[in-house]
Amino acid sequence: MLTMPEIHYIKHLRENDDLSISEIARKLGKNWRTVKKYADEEVY
Repeated sequence: MLTMPEIHYIKHLRENDDLSISEIARKLGKNWRTVKKYADEEVY
């Protein structure tokens, strides 16, 4: 499970920096599926 700051950072990298899921996973040292799960999830 990721912390809220990590989730927001993943979303920021995906939406604003236009990085791929693979690039984000590599950059953060996280599993690809974990990054995809949180990148696609709605955060309130």
